Amino acid sequence: MNTLIINPVAAVLKQLFQKAEAADQPLSRTFSSEGQEFSDEQFKKVLDEEAKDYKAVYRSYAGNYLNVSPEFGKFLYMCARTRKAKRIVEFGTSFGISAIHLACALRDGGGGELIGTELEATKAAAARESLDAAGLADLVDIRGGDALETLKDGIGGDIDMVHLDRAFYLYLPVLQL
Repeated sequence: MNTLIINPVAAVLKQLFQKAEAADQPLSRTFSSEGQEFSDEQFKKVLDEEAKDYKAVYRSYAGNYLNVSPEFGKFLYMCARTRKAKRIVEFGTSFGISAIHLACALRDGGGGELIGTELEATKAAAARESLDAAGLADLVDIRGGDALETLKDGIGGDIDMVHLDRAFYLYLPVLQL
């Protein structure tokens, strides 16, 4: 069974992808005008900005979805299913699009737990609402706030999969937690 393609999940994802496209359109135009490739220079600039104040960098994108594509969401789903994941940690839940894909993989694999982190309280709340509307809230614990704080007390067991999808600067510290 693949719950990604049946309602309510399919309907919620369709709506979220539409909202994301509208919300991120100005940002997408900015990046596409700079070229399709994310250059080493651009990557270094992002890392430097994050090193100075990663919270400010990501709060400046509070209204943006910064979501995975439908194809990448399906890829995440397949990775979790192939891994037979029972506990997944997601760093950077945003509005919950990738979380829905991962939670579907858990549901279709017999259950489990997704622990998501999201710096922005409004995004964390929106992700919870979307997961609830998709009928997946029972599989997901969205922890609002700085992941360095929300994950420091642990996650209650072994981790089968990690999805790193936020501040590059924090990847290693989050993995160490």
